[in-house]
Amino acid sequence: MAANCPECDSEIDIDEMDVDIGDELSCSECGALVRVASDSPLELELADDDDDDDLDDEDDDDEDEKEKEEEVEDDGDGAADDREEE
Repeated sequence: MAANCPECDSEIDIDEMDVDIGDELSCSECGALVRVASDSPLELELADDDDDDDLDDEDDDDEDEKEKEEEVEDDGDGAADDREEE
């Protein structure tokens, strides 16, 4: 069976029995990375790196939280030192 590349609209021959939803393929015409979105009917979608971006965003959030915690610790230490000197 064939499905069309969502990027260049070229026909991609795919054996339905060899692919599952979520499998990624490469278009031989334009080189786009496509993902099997549906197996009945066979449909393809561009395979973007959204999943990876989500993980990166979570990593960034973790780093932001750590930085905030460090700032709070620094403020706490500095304040305690000031009180001891007075």
